[in-house]
Amino acid sequence: MDTLKSLDPAHNDIAKDLADTGVRYVTASWVDILGRSRAKSHPVELLPELLAGFARYTPRGINGIGVMNPVEEEVTAIPDLDTLTVLPWDTRFAWMAADMWSDRGEPFPSCPRSILKRQIQRAADQGYQCTLGIEPEFYVYRPENLHSGGFGDLTATGAIEPSPAYDVETTYDVADFLDDAVATMEKIGLKAFALGAEGGVNQFEIDFYYKDLLEMADRVTLFRLMMHQVAKRHGLAVSFMPKPFANLWGSGAHFNLGLYEYGKPEESVLRIGGSSVAGEDEWSKESKYFVGGLLKHARALTAITNPLVNSYKRLTPRLVDGSVSWAPIKIAYGPNNRSCMIRLPENRPAIEVRNPDASANVYLAGAFLLAAGLDGIANEIDPGPEMTELASERDEIERLPRTLLEAVEAFEEDELTHEVFSEDFIKDYTATKRDEWEKDHLPVGDAERTDHLVYF
Repeated sequence: MDTLKSLDPAHNDIAKDLADTGVRYVTASWVDILGRSRAKSHPVELLPELLAGFARYTPRGINGIGVMNPVEEEVTAIPDLDTLTVLPWDTRFAWMAADMWSDRGEPFPSCPRSILKRQIQRAADQGYQCTLGIEPEFYVYRPENLHSGGFGDLTATGAIEPSPAYDVETTYDVADFLDDAVATMEKIGLKAFALGAEGGVNQFEIDFYYKDLLEMADRVTLFRLMMHQVAKRHGLAVSFMPKPFANLWGSGAHFNLGLYEYGKPEESVLRIGGSSVAGEDEWSKESKYFVGGLLKHARALTAITNPLVNSYKRLTPRLVDGSVSWAPIKIAYGPNNRSCMIRLPENRPAIEVRNPDASANVYLAGAFLLAAGLDGIANEIDPGPEMTELASERDEIERLPRTLLEAVEAFEEDELTHEVFSEDFIKDYTATKRDEWEKDHLPVGDAERTDHLVYF
């Protein structure tokens, strides 16, 4: 069987050990542009061939960018053995994160994992390593209760007004599912430290400890797959859609970026002194420059951190009932200001980027955010004064893009985009996202006719 690399006899022993525990199939999982897992699965005895690179794919159209071409070059999935995980919800399968390689022995330019690894290496060359913690929000519902106006009833407690956020009884109502999810998370390498009800009816959040950036991207990709599978065991469905209904809170996925001296995970570059902010000077000059880089490239970043037309229906100052949405819309930062794009939290040495949502591909988002922060440090970009007021009400502060189209245009124009991503990736990604925007924008719906047909 033709492979990119030579077979390693030691991998036969790993395959045998897996088979002895009941594993029947192995999966070298790559991700599409929206971070969804893609792969074939193979009998476990083919693990040595899989690790050497024999599983080939035609990735472009399937991958979600560009136009599928029947005569284009195939790419090969090369799995990372360090990520090997027997899936706790179905122990017949073992999963690995994979990079995509061309037959010329080069990383595939549109492989999200390879794009992230290049930026991680760039940080290492500058003496840094980056960590990431993510706060994913999601909705849980019974598929049979879904209707055009909402998710329907989930909990015995019912809707809590004005918001179920932090409501203990609502959490207890779905404890069987949440407990199963947390237990399964731990088996795939994510340890939870908090779980509970969020601001929308049927909305929840599970928070877990940070990891090195690449490991977190791998684990969160598996987490998304896991949550859907665990929910089905309870007759439920989970959605990470940014804004499923106009009258409900949007679901974000705040990125908490840490920066450390390379090889010294205890030596934070961002914080001076203890873990609690006693004064402004506890944040290092590097932290401010890092923030400066994020703010400088904010409009371009949103094309990756908020990649759907639907993402921008979350990034609004208010909900349809007039209440504050809590989603950031202004390019600003503050010490504990959740109305800003960037928050400097009081309880951890990490920079919280609040605008991303869980539809983002964590590899691509992590790569672009890290590159922006490093650009800030390299060029000592001043982020300006901290914002302590409600940022959405300050007209002089620049706003994040209002639409995916605006974000894509900013993405194309930003010089950093062309350093992080290949020109082929940029061309295909922007064309795909423009097409998504046009498909949403061009149709004329019933609401428009109701408002305009007779009046005009």
